[in-house]
Amino acid sequence: MSRGNRPNLPQGVVSNYLFDAVREGDLLKVKAPAGQFVLDKDASIPAIFVAGGIGVTPIMSMLIWSLAHQPTRSIHLFYGVRNKSEHAFKSTLEDLARAHPNFKLVVFYDAPGPDDLRGSDYHEQGVIGIGVLKQFLPVGPRQHYVCGPPAMMSSLVPALGALGARASDIHFEAFGPASIVSWPTPSPATTPTLSFPFEIHFRRSGRTVAWTGEDANLLDFAERNGAPIVSGCRTGNCGSCETGLVSGDVRYLRKPDYAVAADRCLMCVATPLSDLALEA
Repeated sequence: MSRGNRPNLPQGVVSNYLFDAVREGDLLKVKAPAGQFVLDKDASIPAIFVAGGIGVTPIMSMLIWSLAHQPTRSIHLFYGVRNKSEHAFKSTLEDLARAHPNFKLVVFYDAPGPDDLRGSDYHEQGVIGIGVLKQFLPVGPRQHYVCGPPAMMSSLVPALGALGARASDIHFEAFGPASIVSWPTPSPATTPTLSFPFEIHFRRSGRTVAWTGEDANLLDFAERNGAPIVSGCRTGNCGSCETGLVSGDVRYLRKPDYAVAADRCLMCVATPLSDLALEA
């Protein structure tokens, strides 16, 4: 997103470091891609992509691959931006939609400019909401892929579930400080009966606080109680919030993609099963 008309936006930390500090020949430590935001390759099931802003970036690779290798698959992309000035991949998407009859592109402009033409530059005015999506979604089984800013993610992901989509048919990637609260939740059959409160001791912060079950995960709990934790994806993928587990037991709301050692805890997707002592 351009900072031209929004100078209050922070400078890109990583991109500026790569441009300003990294030189040819430097060694960088990187890791392989991780996460569960990957395309289901069953071409018989329609793929529904929903993107907001630069959230379209990871979707582009799935979209282009599917159009190239699954030309008969039914594909929909619902893409929301403010206006033409922030419309990423505009010409590429329009060319793909013209070349592939099975690809349906619906663009939403939240604040169209005076030169933005409905029916040409965009199709719907406003933000992407479940009410509008229902008008376009095909009937029957669907695989949903959602990536965008926190407000869009926190509304659309649970709403798709409320429409009857199974958790296994909803794939999402949050960026920034987004956190999808209560999604997915453990089934009653796998949720242990717990006796709250638990005492959570933050060793470095020197604080002991009662866990009563009102927080979605230990990361939210720590932040709410003044124990700062470094975090990134908040979905169990990057490992940024990994914290030493001195004593006690935790459970994970979903299986982390990041490999967590036995004496460590991934705070963003963990809740306590007992009193805990953490290195934080």
